[in-house]
Amino acid sequence: MDIIEIVTDLIDEDTDQPRYQFDEEALQELMKSIGEIGLLSPIKVRSTSNGRYKIIYGNRRYKASKMLGRPTIPCIVSTVTDEMEIYLEQIAENLTREGFSPIEEAEAFNKLLNDPKFRSSTKFLSGKLGKPEAYIKNKCELLKFGNAVKKLIVSGTEIKKDKLTEDQLLPLKDLPIEHRDPLALIAARDELPVSDVKKIAKLFKDKSISDSTKDKLLFKTGSGLIETWSTHEQNKAERAKPAAEPKAPAPKSEKQAKQKTEDAPKISPPAASAAAAAAIELILQQLAAALTAHSSLSADTLQSVEAIEASGQAPFIQGVDSLIDRLEKHLAEWKAVRELAAAKWQAASAAE
Repeated sequence: MDIIEIVTDLIDEDTDQPRYQFDEEALQELMKSIGEIGLLSPIKVRSTSNGRYKIIYGNRRYKASKMLGRPTIPCIVSTVTDEMEIYLEQIAENLTREGFSPIEEAEAFNKLLNDPKFRSSTKFLSGKLGKPEAYIKNKCELLKFGNAVKKLIVSGTEIKKDKLTEDQLLPLKDLPIEHRDPLALIAARDELPVSDVKKIAKLFKDKSISDSTKDKLLFKTGSGLIETWSTHEQNKAERAKPAAEPKAPAPKSEKQAKQKTEDAPKISPPAASAAAAAAIELILQQLAAALTAHSSLSADTLQSVEAIEASGQAPFIQGVDSLIDRLEKHLAEWKAVRELAAAKWQAASAAE
């Protein structure tokens, strides 16, 4: 394999290559290394018209060398002209390099699978790239998420604040977009482990929970969603328990049945009133327990509303409107309860 020095100004970058994200700090480190010890590995190019060359792989080395003002760059000149073979070679090379992001991989696989110029199959790519078909399919699933989520996806499995791993996202991939992206952003913000994301995904896939209830759950924190999942699972388990079979009642005569009815305790008006009072107290306790303690929204939180993409604004605003409407109804009812209770107590105090 011959390596020749080619004038830097005769080399062009390939704008269609799979990798397009370059970390500036890593690029500066590479430039420093090349400046001190030279370029240890040549880049690969192909010849184009007018005596020029286009990079197949080695864009970072090319960028660093050009920034250093190197007049020539050592190159391997490829004779391959088939676009599919070139693109596959570019992907294979980048898969061995650090910094090739999961989204860049996903977009490259998707291009080979769906671009009319290629139209390959998952099986074909698996054989060519040495990756399992499941690996390729899972990477492509990442493209279901919106741009706000895609920007947070990183390589590896380490859970980091405001970052997302592939393992965190895959449990959410089959949810509707209006739930999928908000839950992914909650997972990033609250650094949710994969096990918790799986539980939350299961909660949102449960068909016994209405979409309107699921919309409300999106206002909870990650820990709040896990508590909801736990309560929901406990309730399901309770409902699934077989009910105790009642004992068959002994046959009664008509006279015995009539006597039992007459002997049954009757609820007097005061007792009924007490029962109603107990019921409303229970409702009050349940509502108070459901509402979290108030804490003012920070300026950063309020400003983050601006980051919501246009595609997600309508559901978000509808959710806020729905929340305000429900709170206003609760507020009106409990104000009436407070006024009635206050009037009763004032009357009792005056009588004393």
